[in-house]
Amino acid sequence: MRILMSWLVLSISVWVTAAILPGFRVNGFGGAIRAAAIFGVLNWLLGWLIFTFLGIATLGIGFLLAFVTRFVVMAILLKFVDALSSNFKIDSFGTAIVGALLMSGIGTLAEYGIQALR
Repeated sequence: MRILMSWLVLSISVWVTAAILPGFRVNGFGGAIRAAAIFGVLNWLLGWLIFTFLGIATLGIGFLLAFVTRFVVMAILLKFVDALSSNFKIDSFGTAIVGALLMSGIGTLAEYGIQALR
């Protein structure tokens, strides 16, 4: 049940980010659900690897500034989702970074909202 709630929160954050941010488009809530599924799988499979690579490539600074590195990893994964899905489009890498920031904030607020309802 927890994984379904996480998927729903990620879908909502993708959908709301697409509504707020120009250059970040998704075809309806169904497209947001598909994009969130692809993003979740890619994050599980590749997220840690990209994070580790960036940490080593920046001579450890990426590990010290993990919060910044995490947003860069999310932006890279969002661009992968853009390439893999026809329901999801991002205009530039800068838009992907801003989208990653917004998705993190919206996702955090949605998680707090769900916990408050319990």
